Amino acid sequence: MSKSFIEQVHYIRIPVKDLELSTKWYRDVLGFQLLNNTEELAILKVNEGPFLLILVPTEDETFAHFTIDNEQEFSIGFTSPELSEFHQHLMENQVKVEDIKEDNGHAFFHFYDPNGNKLQVHW
Repeated sequence: MSKSFIEQVHYIRIPVKDLELSTKWYRDVLGFQLLNNTEELAILKVNEGPFLLILVPTEDETFAHFTIDNEQEFSIGFTSPELSEFHQHLMENQVKVEDIKEDNGHAFFHFYDPNGNKLQVHW
């Protein structure tokens, strides 16, 4: 098959322990726009693009990241042209963040939401 029938990624679902706390965090700390909030999920929009993040409450011990050789690996990566400023913003909001790293002109860092989901941002 040479052409995909898939146009784009529309949304990603993230497991959260506390839907209300998580919704506020993604809205207030990351600046996502809250589109819908029910007892079953919260839908947030990332800027003007088509991408949505859906927060799904669960009591299970599960995350939106995975492990390789018992090391946590992110599965959701964001971009930010103001990487250093964003890093500082997260630290000022008591978010668990790792140091900014560079790899062949590519800068990035990892951070964690209130539920322990490992995320990455790069530029």
